[in-house]
Amino acid sequence: MAEKRNIFLIGPMGAGKSTIGRQLSQQLNMEFFDSDQEIEKRTGADINWVFDVEGESGFRVREQKIIDELTKKQGIILATGGGSVTFKETRNFLSARGIVIYLETTIDKQLSRTKRDKKRPLLQVTASNRTVLEDLAYKRNPLYENIADITVQTDNQSAKSVAFNIINLLEKI
Repeated sequence: MAEKRNIFLIGPMGAGKSTIGRQLSQQLNMEFFDSDQEIEKRTGADINWVFDVEGESGFRVREQKIIDELTKKQGIILATGGGSVTFKETRNFLSARGIVIYLETTIDKQLSRTKRDKKRPLLQVTASNRTVLEDLAYKRNPLYENIADITVQTDNQSAKSVAFNIINLLEKI
């Protein structure tokens, strides 16, 4: 890979976007951003608070602005929020400005990876988390698939091995 192309990681919560993004950043010597962390930095509040005060739609507007800004940079790795793909404009920014990698995972793996995580506003509701994740998968998986240049299954691999797999795939395109 002579020139550094942007790499954008998409997928559901618990797929490993942030962890794998940091691994890729180290391996490829590229700057790493996480859209959720950027929102927290700029608002001075955590994601749950933003969700509580502004609702999901307010949060998504903030997220879209951050992703628009970050995807204009060159040679970065960006881990997006699981729901970022729900806005067509955001999908367009990602598709047009870099290589989109869909980190695919199963509902079971999402449940085990997110069960103790209190920073998942959509899992802080009273309904069954499995039902919430199944509903999100039904709505979002086709959107992930639609804009992905590469799809990588993350369930039974370490973040490091997924990152190496991605680097190998990138060298072929």
